[in-house]
Amino acid sequence: MSELITFESLKAMEGHELGVSDWVVIDQERINQFAECTEDRQWIHLDVERAKKESPFRTTIAHGYLTLSLIAGLALQVGGLPHNLQAAFNYGLDKVRFITAVKVGARVRLRSTLVSLEDKGNGQYLMKSSNTIEIEGEEKPALIAETLAMLFERRARAGA
Repeated sequence: MSELITFESLKAMEGHELGVSDWVVIDQERINQFAECTEDRQWIHLDVERAKKESPFRTTIAHGYLTLSLIAGLALQVGGLPHNLQAAFNYGLDKVRFITAVKVGARVRLRSTLVSLEDKGNGQYLMKSSNTIEIEGEEKPALIAETLAMLFERRARAGA
């Protein structure tokens, strides 16, 4: 998108794809770091040898919440935010479905569509997006999630 996006032009994009991110590799180091941060140290994520023998995937897999957490950062790549945005905050999730496990070494990317942009008044907007984390070479996505973000419009200060 080469034109500056405004809150008004973003509203007109409801129902349209905002964009697609670059591919991201989900390697074992990323999975290990996520396990340490969250204290979710299940063997299906960390024990490579056991996973080869006992996991139905025959390898370690990313945490579902690791995959979900990628949405925020990858959404910044996608863009679709107004040029006069002061701040954006996670507001919540409406729906999350984990469809397919992400195997170690897989590449994933985000595809995002604007569902709605609701003017809440006083320069605040509630943005709802439908997000799909795709896995390279896989028919089914890793997950589908509807995210909510509260956007704050930057306004000129009086006397500035």
